[in-house]
Amino acid sequence: MRTVQITTRNARFQQWQALLTNRNKRQRAGEFLVQGVRPVTLAVEHGWHTTALLYASGRRLSDWARDLLDSGAPGERVAMAPDLLAELSEREDADAELIAVVRMPPDDLTRIPVGPAFLGVLFDRPTSPGNIGSLLRSADAFGADGLIVTGHAADVYDPKAVRAATGSLFALPTVRAASPHQVTDWLAQAPANNHGVTLIGTDEHGTTPLFDADLTGPVLLLIGNETTGLSTTWRTACHHTVNIPMHGTASSLNAANAGTAILYEAARQRHRTRGV
Repeated sequence: MRTVQITTRNARFQQWQALLTNRNKRQRAGEFLVQGVRPVTLAVEHGWHTTALLYASGRRLSDWARDLLDSGAPGERVAMAPDLLAELSEREDADAELIAVVRMPPDDLTRIPVGPAFLGVLFDRPTSPGNIGSLLRSADAFGADGLIVTGHAADVYDPKAVRAATGSLFALPTVRAASPHQVTDWLAQAPANNHGVTLIGTDEHGTTPLFDADLTGPVLLLIGNETTGLSTTWRTACHHTVNIPMHGTASSLNAANAGTAILYEAARQRHRTRGV
């Protein structure tokens, strides 16, 4: 396996550094940075293509890092000066050990399996990458088949989104779709269309309390933008809208929190229906 040394802020280092802050350069390169034991491990276990593994040169590495570098994971091994690796990790303690450079998969909706028990989540024009990561983590935890991010939105591969997902990005298909028509056309051609995929939107003024909504069939849950909610197009496309009954002085929930509550209710209903 090829190993290179980087001790200065050369062109390659600058390219990787740009992946942290420049969305356009991430997209053109088709790569993003991943750090942390769990996220990197899951990326490799789920077959995501690593183009490089960057590690701190001259430093004693953990068993995990040494095993990963010695594994069959693709990509060149890059021994990097510890202070440079710390810059890429954005960690103030300069204790970064290993970072993976990972290739983005295609934004192909067919990556998300659609069957009779389909449970999908759509996040419409989110502005916060942290909310994308948090919702992705919840979708993974409660058995969703995939997450779709639509419209002019924060980047799924922003470092804040990747960190907030804590590895779920690599376990759950996550696809960006520019327009609602891409999603509705995909659903119309999906096998579950024979059963009828129900589009359920979330809104504080939704017509049905969450606990009264049937979430046991093939469902796509629609979560709106943090400030303006669902777009007019998605509101019109919804078969039903639900609200989350709340008490106390809070008038609404953070978008990712609202999505988590609805996903939990969907998982609860499906668990009860299966009788387990």
